[in-house]
Amino acid sequence: MILLLLALAPGLAIALYVYWRDKHEKEPVTLLLKCFALGAVTCIPAAIAETVFLDSHFSDPSTNTDFASAFIAAFFIVGFFEEWVKYLVLVLYAYRKPAFNEPFDGIVYAVMISLGFATLENIFYVAEGGIGTAVARMFTAVPMHAAFGIFMGYFVGKAKFQKSAGKWITRLQGLAIAVLLHGAYDFLLFQDESTLLTFAVLPLIIASFVYCRKAMSHHVQASPFKE
Repeated sequence: MILLLLALAPGLAIALYVYWRDKHEKEPVTLLLKCFALGAVTCIPAAIAETVFLDSHFSDPSTNTDFASAFIAAFFIVGFFEEWVKYLVLVLYAYRKPAFNEPFDGIVYAVMISLGFATLENIFYVAEGGIGTAVARMFTAVPMHAAFGIFMGYFVGKAKFQKSAGKWITRLQGLAIAVLLHGAYDFLLFQDESTLLTFAVLPLIIASFVYCRKAMSHHVQASPFKE
């Protein structure tokens, strides 16, 4: 029970924080829960796709941690598949809802989807790794999934209310940045040729959180419901 609570806690805490940051018009709780649940569901096809591609490209993925192998696994397999399935839920489901009526909503829905994914993933990791894994992921992997969602949602929210043509390009910008950030994060952890690069994940996390706060503040200020 303790491990389950530790696995659930970071995702739920971040979800509440982002919900609180939605200053001008709160999203329907039922819709947010559906996005969270759909995000959790996407964890399954992503995991299957990653397993298939990793097994087909690397004879033993656990030993392929040189720069080239880590780069391919991080950016083109894990980063791409995980962010792509989240993106599909965001643009095919949440994006079309009438409640999506201000730029910040893109961030809210993207984060809920990402946290659903991260929470189910976290349950599996914590069940296998124990309390140490739960504490480590509480401050790294789960918040970073939220960060990927914020970057993606920022551009999707921007696209939703973009008056000029090319909304799909703006949406894809969000996907591309999420994939690149996710890939960079995983690459630093996957490779084992440089300890210095592994420690570089800390400034990446900090920088991501700083820019996430700026992105959220920008869309809060852009709300048409702002008094």
